[in-house]
Amino acid sequence: MATYAIGDIQGCYSAFMALLRDIDFSPSRDQLWLTGDLVNRGPDSLSVLRWVFRHQDVVTTVLGNHDLHLLAVAEGYGRILPDDTLLDILNAPDGKLLLDWLRCQPLCHAGEGYAMVHAGLLPEWSITRALQLSAEVEAELTGPRYRPFLSKLYGNKPTRWEDTLHGIARLRLVVNVMTRMRLLTRDGELDLSFKGELAEAPPHLMAWFDAPARRHADTPLIIGHWSALGLRLDSAANVLAIDTGCLWGGSLTALRLEDRQVFQLPCQAFRKLG
Repeated sequence: MATYAIGDIQGCYSAFMALLRDIDFSPSRDQLWLTGDLVNRGPDSLSVLRWVFRHQDVVTTVLGNHDLHLLAVAEGYGRILPDDTLLDILNAPDGKLLLDWLRCQPLCHAGEGYAMVHAGLLPEWSITRALQLSAEVEAELTGPRYRPFLSKLYGNKPTRWEDTLHGIARLRLVVNVMTRMRLLTRDGELDLSFKGELAEAPPHLMAWFDAPARRHADTPLIIGHWSALGLRLDSAANVLAIDTGCLWGGSLTALRLEDRQVFQLPCQAFRKLG
């Protein structure tokens, strides 16, 4: 029995299936952790979602920003963007079943000595605190008022965490941190404008995992989201970044948690950089 974490799939179903064959994944024996962004921009998001739904007993996934975008668009909030590939899901006969299941997935997960989130965590959050905040968002998404919540999900503010934040401001910041964050200002404010290579980031910004005194740094944290970062198994920061840009012609990566062995499948590009 093994547990494998796999980076952002984004609708690249054929690559996903090929990687599972390469690692000899067996649903009767193994467990799978997925870093979120199951869907969008790749060619077959519907098949990815159907496979994960069918194998939900052995799969743990967290929500990514593209997954939340799908949920919002499905309820009439936001809009389909030119490079979105979500219509197959929205028009599928089992689309509502799949969306209702996706809506019930958490933002953060912890177990087996690891934690997992799509993008990252603020330095002032412990893993216990992150799980509590994830549960607050999950309660909204699974509750009777999930549509009003999704209608107010989009936005870049607030940018600084305070324990006194409440309502949609609090929840939106939690969502933005866990599903969209890459960089912080030197004094800890969330910056969502930069999306490129870390080496090219402006000097007033730093990677969130380079922030000092991170309260969750004692737990290895598996992340996706930042494909420009590439594979980064940073033992000093205790961050395991495994989104290696399958969608962009990079690779799809699996990390076996028991021994941290890496498996990678080269991928066909479905989107061009730049």
